[in-house]
Amino acid sequence: MPVFDPGLQPERTELAWRRTALALGIGSLVSMRILTAVLGDAAWVLCGVAGVLFSVWVWSMSQRRYREIDRRLRAHGDRAALPGARPLLVLAAVVGAAGMLGLVVVVAAGWTA
Repeated sequence: MPVFDPGLQPERTELAWRRTALALGIGSLVSMRILTAVLGDAAWVLCGVAGVLFSVWVWSMSQRRYREIDRRLRAHGDRAALPGARPLLVLAAVVGAAGMLGLVVVVAAGWTA
């Protein structure tokens, strides 16, 4: 019967989530600069602000999730019931929606040019 190894795997997973949040935040900040310059409407800043807020949520969720998983594994070992994958589903849905919005904006800009 395998026993929980308190090695670095949960920490590596948390660091991967942190890198994801950082990439989302930086991409959102860059989009605020580029979208307003290229499309000429200050309303595009709202998309960047929403992305920055989402990246803050991803980072804080990853911190809480790491602590909870670590606590459960230390208390119950391999038999611990771990949290589900809902944050991953939310992340995939938001990033997919942002990609679709980007595709629509690029195609629409191409039609008007």
